[in-house]
Amino acid sequence: MRSSMAGEQLHPVAGSRKGSKGAKWKAGSTAAIESSFVALGEEFLSGLRVERGASEHTLRAYSREVRAFADFLAEKLGEVAAQGASLSSVEHTHIRAYMAFLLDKGLTKASVARALAAIRSWFKWAARRGLLECNPALLVSTPKLPKHLPRVPSVEEVNRLLDSLEPTHGSEAIGRRSNPGHDLHAEEAATWPERERVIFELLYGCGIRNSELVGLDLDSICWRDDAIRVFGKGSKERLVPLGDSAADAVRAYLPQRQARLEAAGLGALVQQGPLLIRLRIGVAKGAARLTTRSVGRIVKRIALSRGLAADVHPHTLRHAFGTHMLEEGADLRAIQEMLGHERLSTTQRYTQLTVGQIQRVYDQTHPRSK
Repeated sequence: MRSSMAGEQLHPVAGSRKGSKGAKWKAGSTAAIESSFVALGEEFLSGLRVERGASEHTLRAYSREVRAFADFLAEKLGEVAAQGASLSSVEHTHIRAYMAFLLDKGLTKASVARALAAIRSWFKWAARRGLLECNPALLVSTPKLPKHLPRVPSVEEVNRLLDSLEPTHGSEAIGRRSNPGHDLHAEEAATWPERERVIFELLYGCGIRNSELVGLDLDSICWRDDAIRVFGKGSKERLVPLGDSAADAVRAYLPQRQARLEAAGLGALVQQGPLLIRLRIGVAKGAARLTTRSVGRIVKRIALSRGLAADVHPHTLRHAFGTHMLEEGADLRAIQEMLGHERLSTTQRYTQLTVGQIQRVYDQTHPRSK
């Protein structure tokens, strides 16, 4: 979309016919309008990082979407740059044109919906700052997406897996046989039964996200309250009940964690450091905290070895937490609170899943359904 040429190089407006009058403008005008949009985009992204405490994953995604839309606007509105075009010059038709542009490029509706979500956040921020009299993004509807309900293992399957993770002798020796030449994340997925049990007990027993799991420190465990303190999206804090099985798993793991930290010369982290640590502390500039990618590898390896579906990942256990609690009669708002969902509609997905399971039971068993 940009040109590296200066001077009188001309550019066509996105979506216009090549060579038509009014469809070209000077590169200098393009740079000016692009600079305006990009500067506002960068200011918005900075606010996400500082004010809302957005995760690195969110920042990367929003940066990509906001900057791409800023480029699109620079091209689309470049012809009116001389009149001082800014976000106030953007209309809902421009946003819809951008969505059509993305679909024409072959992006899925889900990808376009993610782009629109980032644009909405940007324009909402601009409206609060008084940069817009009205928010055009509010007039653009999200593409209708097919409903893909999460597939979760049954209660029996999860219980069978967790029962198989009872600590066994020799886990320390297995962990030390890791090959230093292997990929770090693959190495971190090596066997450490006590740590594996903690991972599964907290993901399923507490329903927390992968990022929340690896973000736990030792002092995140509130033993007196039988709960863990979790920082979710936007650094929002919540307390989640810690069940007996999860608590037992953590207690069995802590002595090994302490021994590894002290052996690595990181005794200061024993009381205040990360709950889940790497097998090989000292790799990657002394980092001790386990990564989300390593947790994903561990969960997939163990799930496959126990006969679960190949698409099981850490978030699957979170879905199983919500679904199984709902099946057992838990209040939907209580589940919402424990999962840290901002909107009840997000939690209601588990209601749809349960209704689907009921429908299958009906179809398979009721005489009049056949």
